[in-house]
Amino acid sequence: MGKLSGIRVIDLSMFLPGPMLTVMMADQGADVIKVEPAAGDPARTQGPFEDGHSIWFANLNRGKASVVLDLKSEAGKAALADLIRGADVFVEGFRPGVMARLGFGWDDVRALNPRIVYCSISAFGQHGALAHHPAHDMTVQALAGFLSVNDGPDGTPAVPGVPAADVAAGLTGLAAVLMALIGREKTGQGDYIDIAMFDSLLPWGAHIAGSALTGGPSPRSDNQRSLGGAAFYNVYDTEDGRHVVLGGREIKFARALLTALGRPDLIALAEAEAGEAQAPLIAFLRDTFRTRSRDEWDAFMADLDVAYAPVLDFAEAFAQPHIAERGLLCGVHISPAIRFAGETYTPGPVPPLQGDAP
Repeated sequence: MGKLSGIRVIDLSMFLPGPMLTVMMADQGADVIKVEPAAGDPARTQGPFEDGHSIWFANLNRGKASVVLDLKSEAGKAALADLIRGADVFVEGFRPGVMARLGFGWDDVRALNPRIVYCSISAFGQHGALAHHPAHDMTVQALAGFLSVNDGPDGTPAVPGVPAADVAAGLTGLAAVLMALIGREKTGQGDYIDIAMFDSLLPWGAHIAGSALTGGPSPRSDNQRSLGGAAFYNVYDTEDGRHVVLGGREIKFARALLTALGRPDLIALAEAEAGEAQAPLIAFLRDTFRTRSRDEWDAFMADLDVAYAPVLDFAEAFAQPHIAERGLLCGVHISPAIRFAGETYTPGPVPPLQGDAP
């Protein structure tokens, strides 16, 4: 029995943020019914595939059931209304106003079920100047300021490797839904949650955006301690064209490495302000790391107390013993990060075929 056994979720979301929210609920025993149009969730068609299923789709929709409904038809509307009457949570990821036009806005749904928790997920929220601006993850990251510091040495922003706005919305939405379910135990009433990818991402910049928040200059990656301006929080090339990182700025790490490299005279530079003051130390480390291969640096660092790591690709990352020891993979499924003592995880049933709900 999962922690959310007995909770029924109606999930009208597709792609990434909403399905991430609801698969975390399904992993904990919630009964999640995915409502899809005839064309299905577009993630179903995104390769690569395993046993006929998209691995992306499988990881975000395992353990759910699927119903296919045409919400522009009277039969489809009636079927969705029946599902809502027996549900605890309703999740949708359409543009603002779409659900209301279909007859399933917050007022419509709570009239059918006053106890339901209704969560809308959109790029910029249900109101505001940007509410109707079309966007996926990178658009949100650009408008939230994050892409400006996701840049290379020449200052040009790069396409982000992680869809941080999508993920932030999924995690924030999950927290909000669970809070609302707890609140319902006290009031007996459901709630409405307006989750925006933009809103969810902004707090993730609190550690770097301080100067901009106070009316000062915006952060630049080349002078920020956690964005590339500090020698011991940086990425370095190796002799074989690979990369390693130093990922801890505490002076004990600088002392350990620079002493081992025979340059204790540079330790003081590791305590200087990020940016120009640390440039000589960054230059020394760049030259030094280029003298050996990544594997040779792994061996050199093995006995040193330094926050160091090789930059691994996904195949290398998944092959690490740590992954197996903690049970973080189950076939092609990435195990939930949320696990409870004394409980073991096995993935839910294969991802649903369209319309497989009884």
